[in-house]
Amino acid sequence: MRRRDFVTLFGGAAAGWPLAAPAQQPVIPTIGFLDSTTAKARAIQVLAFRQGLGEAGFVEGRNVAIEFRWAEGKLDQLSELANDLVRKRVAAIATNAVYSLVAVKAATSTIPTVFVTGGDPVQSGYTPSLNPPAGNVTGISFNSTPLNPKRLELLGELVPKPAPLAVLLDPAASSVALETAARALGRQILVVKPTENELDGAFASFEQEGIGGIFVGESPNLFARRRQLVLLATRLGLPASFGLREFVELGGLMSYGASSTDAYRRAGNYIGRILMGTKPNELPVEIPTKYELVFNLATAKVLKIDIPAKLLALADEVIE
Repeated sequence: MRRRDFVTLFGGAAAGWPLAAPAQQPVIPTIGFLDSTTAKARAIQVLAFRQGLGEAGFVEGRNVAIEFRWAEGKLDQLSELANDLVRKRVAAIATNAVYSLVAVKAATSTIPTVFVTGGDPVQSGYTPSLNPPAGNVTGISFNSTPLNPKRLELLGELVPKPAPLAVLLDPAASSVALETAARALGRQILVVKPTENELDGAFASFEQEGIGGIFVGESPNLFARRRQLVLLATRLGLPASFGLREFVELGGLMSYGASSTDAYRRAGNYIGRILMGTKPNELPVEIPTKYELVFNLATAKVLKIDIPAKLLALADEVIE
């Protein structure tokens, strides 16, 4: 395995009564955690978030409380969930980007907010600049989107021409950069942006279209369905490329990208620093300096794919 470098509590005063009054319990801060997916889907990232809080000196239940709000894929509920956190006067909010961040920004312009995103924070409009960020918002990016052309190229190494590649994206995602990259590589791609109920139909169409491999873009909702996506690709016998290693750990063939769990750990650390008095605009938006190429050899065997030696030599990790 090889790795690249990744980018006072106020005690209660005794009352002047004949008998001493009980000590007043210190009030601990409450933070909000808003996510468009589910608690189950984010279990690994929540552990990392708590770790980051701990690194900043905050432990849930001891000196900080966390109010979790899960939209469970129902995006129309995000606005009310964000407003509920504002009404509870939370000290800060952590959220995933895209839909959830939009809801938080609409609900408050004062509560410090830390986002996590897989895209370009400036290009996506989350902040006008990385350093300094603007107003009450800062965040962490694992910056997967700029890697998509390289990910497409890596998948193409495993799928002989002229077989087309399917590109599976979130309905809100742009496909322009991928289409440009496909033309440069001389590859034909089929871009599909299915809703949750359309995933099975989308994969059925891949077989009819003679698709040779599947490229899965980054989005919270696709991540929440990672097990389903891996199973569908495997059933069709198609090699699939993902942005996060969590897919490969479930049986996906390959991934190339930064660590989402590390991004959530850093977000927890940022929230802790904010609770200590640091302003959001004093915390630059972080982007990673470490990217990992991971292959699952067991899946390759199931798919009867020989991964070229030159690709294995580039891998940071090979799952046997």
